[in-house]
Amino acid sequence: GKPVAYDSMITVLSKADIVLFGELHDNAINHRLELQVIKDLYALPNDMVVGMEMFEADDQIVLDEYLAGTIEERHLLSEAKVWDNYGTDYRPVVEFARENRLKVIATNIPRRYANLVFREGIAALDGLSQEAKQWIAPLPVKIDLTLPGYKTLGSMEGHGTNAGGSHMALAQAIKDATMAHFIMKHRNGIVMHLNGAYHSKNYEGIQWYLRQRQKDLKIITIHSVEQQSIDGLADENLNTADFIICIRGGTPAR
Repeated sequence: GKPVAYDSMITVLSKADIVLFGELHDNAINHRLELQVIKDLYALPNDMVVGMEMFEADDQIVLDEYLAGTIEERHLLSEAKVWDNYGTDYRPVVEFARENRLKVIATNIPRRYANLVFREGIAALDGLSQEAKQWIAPLPVKIDLTLPGYKTLGSMEGHGTNAGGSHMALAQAIKDATMAHFIMKHRNGIVMHLNGAYHSKNYEGIQWYLRQRQKDLKIITIHSVEQQSIDGLADENLNTADFIICIRGGTPAR
C-alpha cells in the first residue's frame, strides 16, 4: 500500500523472469499504462516477449503470420478470435510488437474448451483429440479448489461442482493452467503477460501454476483496481500484488 515511483517499478520489472500484469479489461487508462510499460521494458538491454490472454492458443499461427508481415491485418481480424475491444485496447500492443519484431504469445485456452469444462467438468477434456489437446495445458491438470480465488468462484456455483451444469472454478483453473503452460513454452528473456486481474490476484491463478513448473522463477505481479478515492488503497486491495495500480472509478460507496 505504499506509493512507489513509476521508474522504480520499471527497474524491478526489468529483473523479472515473468511479469503478470492484471488488468481491468474495460479500463482505457489500464491499457495505456500496459503499452507504456512494454515500451519502457523494451528500451532496456534485455530480451522480451509479450504474452496475451486476449489471444487463444490456436490463433498463434495467424498472429505469427501477421507479426511477420505475411498476412494483412484484415486477415488477423477475420481469422483470429480477437476481442470486441481489440482495436482500441490491444491493437497498440500488437502493432508495437510488429514494428519492433517482438514475439507475441497467444496463451489462452480456446474458449470452446473452457466452455466445455464450464458445462461438463474437467474430465470432459479427456475426450478431445490429440490435435485439440495441443492447445491446452498438458492433461491431467492439477487443480486445487481450496485456493481462495477458486473457492470464491466455487461458492458462486456450488463449490466448483456442477451446480446447474456449470463448473466456474474449474473453467477458471484450466485457463490459468493453459496460460502458464504457454508462457513457459515460449519464454525468452522477460515475459510480459497481459491478463485479467483475477487471473493473477493474490499471487494465485497463473502464478500458482507457474510455480508448479518452476519454483525459483522470479515473478512480479501487477494488479489493477478501481476506487472512488485514490488517496490510499482500500483494505481489500492491500497485498494483492507486488505493485497495485489504483485508478479512480468504480461504484460509489453507499
